[in-house]
Amino acid sequence: MCGISAFLSHASSKEQQTNAQAQHVVAQLEHSLDLVGHRGPDARGRWFSDDHQVGLGHVRLSIIDLSPSGNQPFHDKENNIHAVVNGELYDHEYYRAQLASEFEFAGTSDCEIVIALYKHYGLSFLSHLRGEFAFVLWDASRQLLVAARDRYGIKSLYYTVADGKLLVATEIKSFLAFGLQPEWCVRTLRDQSWRVESRTFFKGVHRVLPGHYLVCRPNEKEEQKSYWDLEYPDKFSHDMRSEEEIVEGVRERLREAVRIRLKADVPVAVYLSGGIDSSSVAGMVADLMRQGTKLGSEQNSVPSNMKCFTVQFDEDSGADESAIAQRTADWLGVDIQFVKMDEEALVSRFEDAVWHSEIPLPDLNGMGRLALAEAVHAQGIKVVVTGEGSDEHFAGYDAFRADSLSEPDHSWPALQIAEPDREEALRTAKEQVRYGIFGDYSATVPSATQRMLNHSHVTSSIARVGSLPFAEWTNSYGDNIPETSLIEGVNGHVRDNIAKRWHPLHTAQYIFTKSFMPHFILRYNGDNIDMVNQVESRCPFLDHHLTEYVNNVPPSLKMKYNAKEKSFREKHILREAVRPYVTDEVYNMSKKAYMGPRKFWPGGPLHRKITQLVTKENVESLGFVDWNATEEAVENAFHKQEPLALRRAITVAQFIILGQRFGVRPTGSLPN
Repeated sequence: MCGISAFLSHASSKEQQTNAQAQHVVAQLEHSLDLVGHRGPDARGRWFSDDHQVGLGHVRLSIIDLSPSGNQPFHDKENNIHAVVNGELYDHEYYRAQLASEFEFAGTSDCEIVIALYKHYGLSFLSHLRGEFAFVLWDASRQLLVAARDRYGIKSLYYTVADGKLLVATEIKSFLAFGLQPEWCVRTLRDQSWRVESRTFFKGVHRVLPGHYLVCRPNEKEEQKSYWDLEYPDKFSHDMRSEEEIVEGVRERLREAVRIRLKADVPVAVYLSGGIDSSSVAGMVADLMRQGTKLGSEQNSVPSNMKCFTVQFDEDSGADESAIAQRTADWLGVDIQFVKMDEEALVSRFEDAVWHSEIPLPDLNGMGRLALAEAVHAQGIKVVVTGEGSDEHFAGYDAFRADSLSEPDHSWPALQIAEPDREEALRTAKEQVRYGIFGDYSATVPSATQRMLNHSHVTSSIARVGSLPFAEWTNSYGDNIPETSLIEGVNGHVRDNIAKRWHPLHTAQYIFTKSFMPHFILRYNGDNIDMVNQVESRCPFLDHHLTEYVNNVPPSLKMKYNAKEKSFREKHILREAVRPYVTDEVYNMSKKAYMGPRKFWPGGPLHRKITQLVTKENVESLGFVDWNATEEAVENAFHKQEPLALRRAITVAQFIILGQRFGVRPTGSLPN
């Protein structure tokens, strides 16, 4: 709902800054907010310590409490604790009532509970936050800065040190205002460790990881710590619940997660595609409205007042789901609006999607998402409810099939598969996952890495998304490979659980949720893109009350295999839980990932855009990409329709865009 920027100076003394110095940091903070001003057009606020060693900035998109009392930064009564918050915090009414006797609230904003909870619980207050959020808090009495990010990384938060200051912001581009001169970090690019660790592909720029918080004091090094992580049951334990009980447990928690995300003082809409995730959300919203729940500021609680938005690709693109979405909308009795996207429309948004997401993902779905938000904004709507996170938690991807069968599911004996049937299905699934939709595949993963991963089958498919044709000189960084970097990027406790305790499907879900989802799905198809047009996206499938329950559902009830028919039923338990809210068509259909069109022809809009960007001069200005291999990839992408070549061409083009817009200095031919 907002954008934040903050700094903490590591000054050599505590002396008051000169007036000129103070004015300089004020101007820097102001400029940093200008760079993310699209995120918050409704209000702007700043706070500086008396000595200007600490500054907090905020641009606001008003969602809850539209009055000036909801403007930020927030302060306690003693003017000792100050905070800027981005996102939505649910259950805030409960904490307001609980803490009303000890904290004087200025208004009714959900985000104001951050300071109240911090004063009541100390750093343990993080476990009480429910929702999509990122914040920076300054405790003047303790000289302590705290910055934190939600459990799944729905909201972004980055930090770096530049010119003697710790900088923390919603988007990396804000650091440019403080004099950051970005450089490529070739090591993290080579092994793709930026996908799972806190380091990014810019040297010295880090992300606060999902479920983590950052603490720092003046003249001390910042430290990042975990406050929450995914957990799964022991694979040898037996689940004593009935399937009906589990179905009801999922339904109850998902319905509640949807309900609390409908509250807003502004209009709320729903993104509806043809799949079960968004369809189930739309179905639950419609049912809740029939039961009297208000949809945002809508006064009449009837489904016909609910607006849904859907991307409509060309029929022959293989990516269009508008017809199914229309049938779902008709069945629910809700309004649906289509956002037509042809190749020209996608390409016209190509560069902006990369700049705003700050992530290279070799697909065009982010451009479709950008167009959706444009349409929502044009209707005067500020909030959308979406379906992200379902596939990762309910095993919705085909790529999960091999891991679901690589070991028996001892937790659910009723669905035990005869060993010959399981082995036969596993062989087929292993072949399918090799060349899945998510990227390149390598059959030469080191044995030690395979053991750390417990021989996970999905890893290469996601570890190599957006692989680049590197220049030969980058071999000087060693032969670390993405799969090794991915598993070494998680902590030792998790690796021990993978090796000894978790079912392989749960391992695959963990890796997906920690790598692909926060760094691609939630940036390229989430908050960063939606907020370009001042639209806040809310993700009920990423409510931790729901996910903690779903993580304990037996693997074979998520990815269900029918040995007689030799067929998989992904998201089985979710299908049963949302059965009352979706059409028979959606209930029975197989998963289809939202990828956007994937075949493009020579001379078309995308080919022209790629050839405009991917020139020899531009590629060589990156410094770490081989021009000959890139030129070949562009040729094969459009003239031979090779999917991997198209991905590589798009990825190189996206790095060129990032390099140009961030003003990144070219990388030399020596390690840096």
